[in-house]
Amino acid sequence: MNSFTHTFQVNATLQAVADFHRSTTVLKQLTPFPVIIQIHRLDPLAEQSISEFTLWMGPFPVRWVALHVRVDPLRGFTDIQTRGPLLHWQHTHSFEAVSDRVTRVSEQITYQHLPGFKNAWTRLLYSPWMLRLLFHYRSLVTRRALEG
Repeated sequence: MNSFTHTFQVNATLQAVADFHRSTTVLKQLTPFPVIIQIHRLDPLAEQSISEFTLWMGPFPVRWVALHVRVDPLRGFTDIQTRGPLLHWQHTHSFEAVSDRVTRVSEQITYQHLPGFKNAWTRLLYSPWMLRLLFHYRSLVTRRALEG
């Protein structure tokens, strides 16, 4: 099992950070170009809610279904891939007030690739290096949205 952690701070209240991540538009905002995301189902964030989407990486579609659990309106949530390109993917988003105007966002992911040569592409797209790029991008987008 692989793991990845990314933590950053935002000059925004805990409530503002939680509201941003609960928005039904946030997934599109946090998906970097050139990836195109096609939403099929996006329940409002709640315990047992579902997100279903396709990530278009050029001409290649990657279908993904995620179940949300341990949803806390202020502290974060976990999404678990129930269908998708990996054998296992669990992503916990945690929000913690550092002060009245600063919030720490922590992203903890555990993941495991499917075996075999035909699944080698996931080792590239979901590698630690690519995850670092993705979550750096997401931290910039979050800061830009919340800090103005």
